[in-house]
Amino acid sequence: ELEKLGLRDDVDLHVYEIPVEYQAVQRLIPALWKKHSPQLVVHVGVSGMATTVTLEKCGHNVGYKGLDNCRFCPGSQCCVEGGPECIDSIIDMDTVCKRVSALELDVTVTISKDAGRYLCDFTYYTSLYQSRGRSAFVHVPPLGKPYTAEQLGRALQAIIEEMLDVLEHSGEKINCQHEH
Repeated sequence: ELEKLGLRDDVDLHVYEIPVEYQAVQRLIPALWKKHSPQLVVHVGVSGMATTVTLEKCGHNVGYKGLDNCRFCPGSQCCVEGGPECIDSIIDMDTVCKRVSALELDVTVTISKDAGRYLCDFTYYTSLYQSRGRSAFVHVPPLGKPYTAEQLGRALQAIIEEMLDVLEHSGEKINCQHEH
C-alpha cells in the first residue's frame, strides 16, 4: 500500500519482504544496508496482538527462543554476540507519535519499548546494530483488525515522513560514511 502512495519527492522508497527466518535476517539486513546506504530504514511487522500502530523505541539483543518459519533458533539466543543488550533508535519516537497523532488520521499510534523477542525484534536489533541506530520499527495489527490497508498505508506514509523530518532537524545529522 505504501508503495502505491509513495513518499515525498526527495525520498527513494525501496520495499522488501524479509522472511520470518533468523538466518535470512542476518544475511539480508547487512546486504540491504550495504546496497542502498540509506539515511533511514523503517521495518514494518504484523503483530496479532497489536490493536494500534506501534512505534518501537529499541531493539533487544538477547532472549530469542522461538523457532522461526524454518524451525530454527539461534543457539546463542542472541542477535549479535557481544553486542549491547539494547539499542535505541536515534529517531525520537515520542515526537513522531505526537506529530502523527495530531494529523488526526483515523489510526491510533502508540509507543513501545519491547518489540517481542521474535523475528520483529531480531530484525530491528540487527538493523539498529548495522546502522548505529538509524533504523525504526513499526508494528501494525493484522489487516481489518481494525484498520484497512489504505488506513495503514496512509499512517505509514505519515510516520515515515515525520521520522525523516525529525531526523533531518535533529542534532544527529547523518554524514556519509566513507572508509579512509
